[in-house]
Amino acid sequence: MNPTPVTLNDAERQPCEIWTRVMGYHRPMSSFNIGKKGEFHERRFFVERSAGQAPARQAV
Repeated sequence: MNPTPVTLNDAERQPCEIWTRVMGYHRPMSSFNIGKKGEFHERRFFVERSAGQAPARQAV
C-alpha cells in the first residue's frame, strides 16, 4: 500500500501557533518581543535523571 501524498494549496493552509511557558505562565510566541524570541530559539532540552540514577559522590 503506497500512501498518496497530501498536497495543499496555500489558500488551504493555516498557521500553527506555538505556545510556550514564560515567567510562570503560557503565552503564544507570536506575542514575544525580538529578545524573547531569541531566548526561545536558544533553549536546550534535557532529561533530568531520577535520584536513583545520580552518580555516587566521593568522600573528601
